[in-house]
Parts: sequence; structure tokens; C-alpha cells
Amino acid sequence: MSEIRMPLLGEKAPSFTAKTTHGVINFPDDFRGKWVVLFSHPADFTPVCTTEFVSFQKKMEEFKKLNVQLIGLSIDQVFSHIKWVEWIKEKLGVEIEFPIIADDTGEIAKKYGMIHPGKGTNTVRAVFVIDPNGVLRAVLYYPQEVGRNMDEILRLVKALQVSDKHGVALPANWPNNELIGGKVIIPPASDEKTAKERLEKAARKEIECFDWWFCYKSLEK
Repeated sequence: MSEIRMPLLGEKAPSFTAKTTHGVINFPDDFRGKWVVLFSHPADFTPVCTTEFVSFQKKMEEFKKLNVQLIGLSIDQVFSHIKWVEWIKEKLGVEIEFPIIADDTGEIAKKYGMIHPGKGTNTVRAVFVIDPNGVLRAVLYYPQEVGRNMDEILRLVKALQVSDKHGVALPANWPNNELIGGKVIIPPASDEKTAKERLEKAARKEIECFDWWFCYKSLEK
């Protein structure tokens, strides 16, 4: 039995080949150039998981606009995934358009730390955000008894993309932060010269600062 290990932020996403409801995939190589939200669920034909899959599908277009590929996973077999997807379409009128990995041996779950022995033998509700270079950028874990918030996952991906594009950090609850609203944080100065320049820019109203180590700006600037 392979060792269970949680991959770390900044590492390459562990690679694997797997059967899915859309055929065999080689991960993450088949998705180079895309952001990926890889998420595990405890089991098919369970109520909370069903609500999550419907919610992910309802947000599909928003994820697509961010160049995101959704991929589900559980330790069920592929025929179970197929029947469950058929049930969701027939009973709830929602067609699940993203692939679902059949990890019936549990090998992928072990590589990604999706099985937490203290919570049982099935996969917890893990979320892995992987960038277009195959690097793991964010990880979220939810227990089996609580469904995920899809708006937060969308916000997380948007924030990572803004951070990459503009070289900035994002505050709590961005873009609705209680201190600076939708503005973004400029990385702290790492030397005295830069700290002084930051305050001079603030005096010229090019940026805003609470102090030299806490400066922020609008994305337009």
C-alpha cells in the first residue's frame, strides 16, 4: 500500500493516469495551459455530493470564463459515476458536463491526501487548484458532512489569477474587504529605499498606504 501524503503548495501536482466518465486521462499533462479544479467527493448517490455536483455544473460557465477545467473524483467505479450522472440528469434535469475520475483502487486519493483515516475510508471533500503549469496553488479540505461553497472556489481562482497577472496580494474577503474594498495590496517593501519610495508615492497619491509596509492601490493604476 502506498503512503498517504498531502501534496504541498508550490509543488508539481502528482501525476496519474485514470479512467473517467469522459475516457482515460493523463493528469496533469492533458490539461496544460488550463487551470484545474480537482475535487474529491465521498461517494456517488449521496445527498450532499449530489447538491455539490449540481452546484459545480450551475457554475460551469463562470469556471470556463476563467479557463478552468473541473474534474471530480471518488473511489467509486466508473459505471457507478455514469449511473449517478444519468440519475442527476433524469431526476434533477441537470447534465454534468465535467469528467469524474474513477479511483476505485484509491491510489490517486492517497497521492493527494484525500483519505483522512480519522474521518473514515472514503474521500473527504478536498479541492485542489492547479495552475496552467501543473503547479499546485491552493488546497481546501471540507468534512463529509459539510458541502462546499462554489462561489468561494471561484473567488479563490480569480484571486490567484489577479495576483499572478499584477504581482499583488489580495485582502480578506476580496473584492469586498472591510478596509480597502476591491483594491489590491502591494507586496511589502524589503529595504529602506523602497519603503521610503512607497511613502513618497503615497504622498503623490499614486498609491495609498496605512504605513510603508501596508500599501494598496486600485488595479487600474
